[in-house]
Amino acid sequence: MNRAFSRKKDKTWMHTPEALSKHYIPYNAKFLGSTEVEQPKGTEVVRDAVRKLKFARHIKKSEGQKIPKVELQISIYGVKILEPKTKEVQHNCQLHRISFCADDKTDKRIFTFICKDSESNKHLCYVFDSEKCAEEITLTIGQAFDLAYRKFLESGGKDVETRKQIAGLQKRIQDLETENMELKNKVQDLESQLRITQVSTSPAGSLTPKSPSTDIFDMIPFSPISHQSSIPARNGTQPPPVPSRSTEIKRDLFGAEPFDPFNCGAGDFPPDIQSKLDEMQEGFKMGLTLEGTVFCLDPVDSRC
Repeated sequence: MNRAFSRKKDKTWMHTPEALSKHYIPYNAKFLGSTEVEQPKGTEVVRDAVRKLKFARHIKKSEGQKIPKVELQISIYGVKILEPKTKEVQHNCQLHRISFCADDKTDKRIFTFICKDSESNKHLCYVFDSEKCAEEITLTIGQAFDLAYRKFLESGGKDVETRKQIAGLQKRIQDLETENMELKNKVQDLESQLRITQVSTSPAGSLTPKSPSTDIFDMIPFSPISHQSSIPARNGTQPPPVPSRSTEIKRDLFGAEPFDPFNCGAGDFPPDIQSKLDEMQEGFKMGLTLEGTVFCLDPVDSRC
């Protein structure tokens, strides 16, 4: 069975599933910042990002600026980065957009993850100083990802391909209905031209009763409401009137009601939610990679 995430050395999870499903796990950390990266995964990718952000923070620290503190709230719905006092959400990283998470095996404080931005679709690397909780936070994100992936499958993620096929069928039906309407209009145009030709070729002043006009196949056009005067009476009584069709239900050329696949039941989703399901499926298929690595390579990196 393929797992939605991978880690070089598997470890037991830190929390109960209920804690991440019904609530969230809070952590305090210092936020070194985020920077754009070229790839969604890779130790070298995050190592370069950590070095870059650490160097930038080293410059700002020499200028008297402090590293901002943040609160991380981790659940199956994502990783929220908040201002600790006001609880204002600064960043909201959905789990299916997080592709890589790593912690520093030597420092025990630094951890980072790569998340695809929802607006720009660029990959951003977030770097934190967590006071020796780096590995625990990394494992918590991995556990939340695993639970979110399972919940996605249980709640209908398996039906994404089926919904795509339904959308394709709906498009095909719409095309067929348009084509049928165009053919119906062409038939009506040909019938009108034929009537004009018959009138122009008949002798002027002729009072000979005309037989009902026929279509291009020499057939009398069908009318759902027949004229009662054309039906002979039997035993001196008129036949019962033909019930008229309801005009409230829209029907196609063949008298059938148009089929709407998205009106089949409450389980079907509209296109905007379907596109969201597609995005989540793609993110979960990519999976989350958890790694422990070494970020601090020289004295400049030893402290933030």
